[in-house]
Amino acid sequence: MEENMNVPNHIAIILDGNGRWAKAKGMPRSYGHVKGCANLETICDHMKDLGVKYLTVYAFSTENWKRSREEVEGLMKLFRNYLKKCIKIAEKNRMRVKVIGDITAFDQDIQDRIRELENFSKDYTELHFQIALNYGSRDEILRGVRRLAQDAADKKIDPAQIDEGLFESYLDTAEIPDPDLMIRTSGELRLSNFLLWQMAYTEFYFTDVAWPDFDKAELIKAIEKYNKRDRRYGGVKEE
Repeated sequence: MEENMNVPNHIAIILDGNGRWAKAKGMPRSYGHVKGCANLETICDHMKDLGVKYLTVYAFSTENWKRSREEVEGLMKLFRNYLKKCIKIAEKNRMRVKVIGDITAFDQDIQDRIRELENFSKDYTELHFQIALNYGSRDEILRGVRRLAQDAADKKIDPAQIDEGLFESYLDTAEIPDPDLMIRTSGELRLSNFLLWQMAYTEFYFTDVAWPDFDKAELIKAIEKYNKRDRRYGGVKEE
């Protein structure tokens, strides 16, 4: 990577292709999710080394509940293990972890582990790592609107004072700068209900590489592509 490479402040990633990657190898989809989870740990290290300050990953959408019961149960087991392990990863990387999405749909023990991890890492500032779990952007916006409407009804805020900044404070990503670059792996060319409000001016990078194979070289390739884009226009929310 060139010395004067401009590294994005915030990178968002749609982690796609774990199941297809495993199937192509004659393995169950769960094997792909395990490998994808291990790769996430490695990519966090690379992000920190490159100087990226914010990383947001789409790990489990509100639509993913529709997958087979076996796959969903496997993912829940994976979340339990990863959330526990993530405390050590957070400590190693001085990384603050925040989960975005509606976590009330998860079993109580998973909710407890999320809160434990967030509380443990709350004072770290080297890397801000957001994991989207049971997340859907429309759901996030609606939940925010409901809270905003309630505060307006309770006379806590004046509807005339509602602007972008105030509205953003009701989103799961409050106080987190908008992504500069969004990467989606495994060849799909859509946003799939991910950070729709936040990505109004984000640069998109799509690759056919499946998430378990997405390594540092692929990450640098995405950043190099980002550097060739004209970023003079558009209102990217600053930190």
